[in-house]
Amino acid sequence: MKFILREAKIIDSQSPFHNKILDILVVDGFIEKIAASLPNSDKTEEIKLDNLHVSQGWFDSSVSLGEPGFEERETISNGLNVAAKSGFTAIALQPNSFPVIDNQSQVNFVQNKAAGSATQLFPIGALTKGSEGKDMAELFDMTNCGAVAFGDYNKSQDNANLLKITLQYVQDFDGLVIAFPQDEKIKGQGVVNEGVISTRLGLKGIPNLAEELQIARNLFLLEYTGGKLHIPTISTAKSVQLIKEAKAKGLQVSCSAAVHHLVLTDEKLEGFDTRFKVSPPLRTEKDRKALLAGVLDNTIDMITSDHNPMDIEHKKMEFDMAKNGTIGLESAYGALMTILPLEKVIEKLTSGKIVFGIENHPIVEGAKANISLFTPEGKAVFNKAAILSKSKNSAFLGTETKGKVYGIVNQGKLILA
Repeated sequence: MKFILREAKIIDSQSPFHNKILDILVVDGFIEKIAASLPNSDKTEEIKLDNLHVSQGWFDSSVSLGEPGFEERETISNGLNVAAKSGFTAIALQPNSFPVIDNQSQVNFVQNKAAGSATQLFPIGALTKGSEGKDMAELFDMTNCGAVAFGDYNKSQDNANLLKITLQYVQDFDGLVIAFPQDEKIKGQGVVNEGVISTRLGLKGIPNLAEELQIARNLFLLEYTGGKLHIPTISTAKSVQLIKEAKAKGLQVSCSAAVHHLVLTDEKLEGFDTRFKVSPPLRTEKDRKALLAGVLDNTIDMITSDHNPMDIEHKKMEFDMAKNGTIGLESAYGALMTILPLEKVIEKLTSGKIVFGIENHPIVEGAKANISLFTPEGKAVFNKAAILSKSKNSAFLGTETKGKVYGIVNQGKLILA
């Protein structure tokens, strides 16, 4: 494979070519040459795209794909193709399949399914067996065959002692523990954010306290044990503050925010549309603004699509009964560009690699070609034609987006959307 990316504006603060418009020659999966105007005497393929921008490959820290067990929602093969055409060169796969990814053979299975794809798949192993919250899973064995972190997707760990022991245990091999923040007792039967909207609609509410109390407890445990803790998809203003204070203490804590929590609020629930039923729930404008501030001051380390395909049978039903989740890979970049500066969007779509121990590939000569291709220009309305996933449960349908993803270069492959 050999081609030239023509007139690409490089957005990469780790590269000496940052903010420069240059040609990039890629040969057999590596960046061979970067220069102002590369000659092309041997008729090498040229990629010319309107206002082309490139950055280090994007990484999504929370993606669910269904397979094995829920292939009607999404398959690994199609899910990775969706990720590639959405600009992501790597994803961390959540373990919420059937069976749950809680042992070495399951980690090997999903890795084998992903072999040969342009987008790399990094498995998250379940923290507990079957993600049932009772017994620690085979964490060390899963680490040895490629798991990059451990957590039970969208399930909080009620047993504080088990989380304490886990945080101590993984330090022997520098493991990363993911702790979803939600106190199940306080959540109760809640399905949406507790507030004015839930009261008006007559839907049971989930108070901010359900998240914040769990975060405070987990941070106390982390302070006691040491180790590394990742808190995914925080959604409230107080959560941002708690994590900011913990970082100031020197604790090794990281966190993410989901695109839908940064862009949408619980006002979207007015029509009882289950596409907006997510976990944690969409919060208020005050919380949304606090999350944005947390992104801008780097309290929030990364942004995730929290891509969670759900088949129509589990979404097109009464709000109380419908399952949580929205797809988000296809809309992530375009939605973020409407609320954040370009360089901050790119930073938050790449910085998760550091936390999850995934290799960075700056855009320099001799480096592996691990590149996302995009433009920050242009506006569109996200519609069904833009959905590449098998499931269509997008909270962003009808939402205005900015910019466009062109594709990726990774694993010796060029994938164009």
